[in-house]
Amino acid sequence: MKNQNTQDDCCSEVVVHEELLKIVNEMMPEETELYDLAELFKVFGDSTRIRILFVLFEAEVCVCDLAAALHMTQSAISHQLRILKQNKLVKSRREGKSVFYSLADDHVRSIIAQGREHIEEDNF
Repeated sequence: MKNQNTQDDCCSEVVVHEELLKIVNEMMPEETELYDLAELFKVFGDSTRIRILFVLFEAEVCVCDLAAALHMTQSAISHQLRILKQNKLVKSRREGKSVFYSLADDHVRSIIAQGREHIEEDNF
């Protein structure tokens, strides 16, 4: 006996809608762009990096401040900041012996805001 969910997830007969398929294929981004987008979203898949971004929503801070705020070592914070910086989500500037970090641009705030909005929906 088939699982009801499996039956609901599949068509009962195979029919390819050629016109729709043509539109989809024309609109589909290049494979490299899809890969880059998937890699970007992987960066958001780590709660420590999300916590760092939330701190940076409030202020430009140095690694020492981030480590204290998140109760982590500077080494662990630096590792995560390197990943965020490589993915153009944060930027840094040196002031004397300190390096201060901030959000790279407002897109970061928008991505997180839309993610929060999505998980708070009651539609399911």
